[in-house]
Amino acid sequence: MPPRVQEASEKRTFAVLVDNEPGVLARVVGLFSARGYNIESLTVAETDKAAHASRITIVTSGTPLILEQIRAQLERMVSIRDVHDVSSDPLGIERELALLKVQGSGERRAEALRLAETFAARVIDAADSAVIFELTDGSAKIDELIGLMQPLGLTEVSRTGVLSITRGAE
Repeated sequence: MPPRVQEASEKRTFAVLVDNEPGVLARVVGLFSARGYNIESLTVAETDKAAHASRITIVTSGTPLILEQIRAQLERMVSIRDVHDVSSDPLGIERELALLKVQGSGERRAEALRLAETFAARVIDAADSAVIFELTDGSAKIDELIGLMQPLGLTEVSRTGVLSITRGAE
């Protein structure tokens, strides 16, 4: 028997429109947990009070088969109105907010400020010993800035998780 070829893992972002009622988020997270799927990012908020609807944005990874299973299982759940694979949609937009605290002074502080400007990060707080930057961008860009800030005194990072939406009227 020939060796099994391992399929490459890929990352997907699912936007899940759900009824805004107690227990829905727990059931969605339970689906992932029960099947051993990892959630890399999770954001949730009410998006339409009148319609009692919330949007859950989930970033996960797996083989294409596993990702299609996740989507199909989400679509079958009670209280789920729609599941959209934003990462596979050419009109999809994904963004994340990060706050980065960098401690230091002198040349290290000046370099951190130059890097932040290059990445279009805003200074939202500055003290004698630390600066806090805010950056809204794709996850890869945020990861890149974090990597560059580490040798300059990065001491704390806070991230929101991925938010997504599609361009156009729909």
